[in-house]
Amino acid sequence: MYPRYPAYTPRRDGGLAAYESVLARAGFAPVAGIDEAGRGACAGPLVVAAVVLDPASIRRIPGLADSKLLTPQAREEAYDQVLRRAIDWHVVVIGADQIDAVGLHVCNIAGMRRAFAGLRAVPGYVLTDGFPVRGLGVPGLAVWKGDRVTASVAAASIVAKVSRDRMMRDLHERYPLYGFDRHKGYVTDDHVRALAEHGPSPAHRYSFVNVTRAADLVNPVDPMAPADPAELLGSAGLAGPADLADAGLAEVLVTSGIGSAGASGEERGE
Repeated sequence: MYPRYPAYTPRRDGGLAAYESVLARAGFAPVAGIDEAGRGACAGPLVVAAVVLDPASIRRIPGLADSKLLTPQAREEAYDQVLRRAIDWHVVVIGADQIDAVGLHVCNIAGMRRAFAGLRAVPGYVLTDGFPVRGLGVPGLAVWKGDRVTASVAAASIVAKVSRDRMMRDLHERYPLYGFDRHKGYVTDDHVRALAEHGPSPAHRYSFVNVTRAADLVNPVDPMAPADPAELLGSAGLAGPADLADAGLAEVLVTSGIGSAGASGEERGE
């Protein structure tokens, strides 16, 4: 049994600032929080943010909470407050092509390391959401649902989510057939139907089974032939044969339960 030191134990009623306050008293300030957005999406980038907050300013950031629990407008307002009051912050964007090349988890860990390395401030401690990240050079703690219980991770969640949502709205302007401005690349019924009708766009992740299945249905290929993304996408990169869409492929994809390797639906995404 290890001794407990009450002064260095986060209180259950301490709110989002509990971990940062305890770590500051223990001499580990400033504290960095790291979180990502887009891990469960089958289209668009993975965005990772690292944020360093001053414990004294945490209570002056209204609306600070897990980004998934906030409305889009509340997230935008909290985002502005976080950037205004943060000691430091850094955002890393990892494209769909990189995710397909080396894998989602590898990109996630690498993105967290890069976001942390991009900070100009030198944190004394780092909090991450869900799982530990080795090789950061400072002590750290992985906090289960960290974006709901620690201010630094919640702030990183907001910065990553708002940054990615803006990128997905930009992608909607380039590829308006998919509704990226609504579902942000997560697997929803509308998104699956658009995939079935038009095939994947260059923003989709071919490492997700629903994307490759949609590409095969819209543009059937020899399973022994090399998987050439340009060939699968077609010259326009979007549209597939209308007669295949009319054959009910959208309904087939939806009812067969073909989903991504990650979470399903924006409300479950991170």
